[in-house]
Amino acid sequence: MSEENRDVKKLKGFEFWEKTLQKAKLVVAPMVDQSELAWRMLSRKYGAQLCYTPMLHSSVFIRDPQYRLDGLASCDEDRPLIVQFCGNKPETILEACLLAQDKCDAVDLNLGCPQMIAKRGNYGAFLGEKWELVEKIVKTCNEKLSVPITCKIRVFTDIEKTVAYAKMLERAGCQLLTVHGRTKEMKGPKTGIASWKHIKAVKDAVKIPVYANGNIQYKEDVDRCIKDLKVEGVMTAEGNLHNPAIFMGQQPITWEISSEYLDLVEKYPCPMSYVRGHLFKICHHGLQKHTNARDVLAGSKDLKDMRRSLDILRETCKKVCWGENGVTEGLPHPHWICQPYVRPPPKPDPSRVKVTPPTSPDIGEVSRKKMKKLLKRCRNASELSLENLNPNEKAAKLAECIAQRQANKPVYTKCVRCGNPSGKNCIFISCKRCCKDRARELEKFCQTHRNFTPQANCKDNVNS
Repeated sequence: MSEENRDVKKLKGFEFWEKTLQKAKLVVAPMVDQSELAWRMLSRKYGAQLCYTPMLHSSVFIRDPQYRLDGLASCDEDRPLIVQFCGNKPETILEACLLAQDKCDAVDLNLGCPQMIAKRGNYGAFLGEKWELVEKIVKTCNEKLSVPITCKIRVFTDIEKTVAYAKMLERAGCQLLTVHGRTKEMKGPKTGIASWKHIKAVKDAVKIPVYANGNIQYKEDVDRCIKDLKVEGVMTAEGNLHNPAIFMGQQPITWEISSEYLDLVEKYPCPMSYVRGHLFKICHHGLQKHTNARDVLAGSKDLKDMRRSLDILRETCKKVCWGENGVTEGLPHPHWICQPYVRPPPKPDPSRVKVTPPTSPDIGEVSRKKMKKLLKRCRNASELSLENLNPNEKAAKLAECIAQRQANKPVYTKCVRCGNPSGKNCIFISCKRCCKDRARELEKFCQTHRNFTPQANCKDNVNS
């Protein structure tokens, strides 16, 4: 959309989706270090109708010109395009969006990142409990920007709370909502199945376009999601990373589509770490079986090394696996075909037991490592009779001993200046460092810390 048209009228809601986004239904998700320009162009070649940039940190985007240049890298064919930002300060996010608005069709607020870095930075899904702040961010951007603001969220366990959150974002000015049907706790080995029920409830409750995210492994999942949930489109991340042709219902040979991607990287350069990550995703199953190609790719430093790893994978598969019809245990297709990777659930640890004795604190599951820590913390563990106790009883007794020691721990008087423990009988009720400062200020001598004033004869001031 040109700058002149933006000045005339900023499109909203369904009008924005229909005219600016051209009714895009097939969407590539914003992915950190993974949805760069070369990958977006490959995805568009195979059916993607809308792409997002990688998540950009609003504060870094403002102060670092090179970060800004890399984050906004695009071309004429890379449209429609939405730039995604994360952050927790309305004025910072607005400033970043103002710098980006002429390079994209909309800006997106990340309210769905569940990673630990998002928790430390207080952004993403961890803003889900700060509704007033989120509302202020969306409202500010909606009022000040010349392009629409959209949001990507994760659901809460409670459907009603999820719906209320979505309605709040709509009232604040969000013009398109992407709903990932997982909670912020569902990540890594605990990813699990996304709840389409939550997404359907949000779609029925709001009057803006909704994209669904989660459980997309094949083109059939895309069609079923749009049909069952009546959403305007489907966004995918993992499905797209393992098969860039997912939206066309194709399953290309891994090394062939990887070579296409490398050709695009030559045209639209990006860091080699991004490229290496993409090849590991596309060729995941083949590299698991043929470690010689995997080792070459892992040590690759340029495109030449990466192409060599693909050549090794191709030749090895044709020489070793072709006659076996590509049968690989646990896979629906030969391992040289692009297909989804299903993350295995975490295995239960038989060494972990639940300890909830009535006379001791509930210390939760106890592993061998935790038991070792308990033994280390309990100074008089050698005096306890632990030999004939089972793990539950042993952990309970140690926890009780530690709790008793904490209860009997002497309470120290705090330094009046810094809050650290003060010296016993210090006349200034201070720690050693603060006592020294006070002794100089008041020209007094403290017997506890042996701090003297600059005067030669200051013993007359002792405790006076």
